[in-house]
Amino acid sequence: MPHPGLALSRESEIAILTLNRPKVRNALDRAMWDALADTMEEFSADDSLRCVVVRGAGGAFSAGADIGAFATERGTRALEDLYARSVHRGMQSIRLCRHPVVAAIEGACIGGGAGIATMCDFRVGGEGIRFGITARNLGIWYSYAEIDPILSLAGSAVAAELLIEGRIFNGHAAYEKGLLSRVVADQEVRTEAMALARRIAEGSPLAARFHKQAIRRLRGTLPLSAEEEAEANGFAETEDFQNAYRAFLAKEKPRFAGR
Repeated sequence: MPHPGLALSRESEIAILTLNRPKVRNALDRAMWDALADTMEEFSADDSLRCVVVRGAGGAFSAGADIGAFATERGTRALEDLYARSVHRGMQSIRLCRHPVVAAIEGACIGGGAGIATMCDFRVGGEGIRFGITARNLGIWYSYAEIDPILSLAGSAVAAELLIEGRIFNGHAAYEKGLLSRVVADQEVRTEAMALARRIAEGSPLAARFHKQAIRRLRGTLPLSAEEEAEANGFAETEDFQNAYRAFLAKEKPRFAGR
C-alpha cells in the first residue's frame, strides 16, 4: 500500500507523484522518504513511462524534513545514520530515474524540498516561491551527494549562499541563479510543468533516457566512499543540533555554541 503522504496518478505516458501532506507543507518523515524511493524505482523500471512530474499538494512543494518527527527518528548518530540512508535513497531515486523528471514548484521549496527539486532534470517554479535551505538554522549538515547537484546547477557561489548564508530566493532570483529551468506566474506552474512533460513524452523515450544518462555521466561526479557519505551525519552528535531543533519546535531563535 502506498504511503498516505504520496498521491499517484497518471496521464498517458506521464506519471504524476504528488507530495501529499499539506498540513505540514508536505514535509517528509523517514517512512515517506522510503516510499518516495520505492515509487521512483518502480517508475524507473516501467518502460511504458516517458516522464515523471513531481509536485506538492496545498500550494507548497515541500518544506523538507518533518521536524516534528526529529524526537523519534533523529537526534542520535545511530538514528541519523538510518535516516540519512532513507533520504539518500529517496534523493538518488529521482536523480537516477531512467525517465526525465520535472519538478512543478509552488510555494515553499525548502531544505529537503529544495534537495528533491535539484535532483530533478527540470524545475518549473512560480514567481512567488520560496526556494532555500535552512540547514544552518538547525545545525544540520548537508551531505556531499545533496550538495553536488546544487554545484552542477548553480556553482559554488550560489551553493554558499544557500548553505552558509541561508538565503531564500523567490522564483525570479532562483531562475537567475540557475536553480530553475523556467519561472512562470504562480497560477501557471502546473500547466507549464505538464506542457513540458507532454513535450518530453512526444519525443523518443530511448533518446531521452540516453541523454539523461549522458548528461549525468559527463558532469564527472565521482563516486563517494561510505565514509564520505556518512560524514555529514556527524551533526547529530553536536549540542548545536540538539538545542536548535528543540528551539525550532518551541518557536524560539536558536543559539549556537559551536560544539
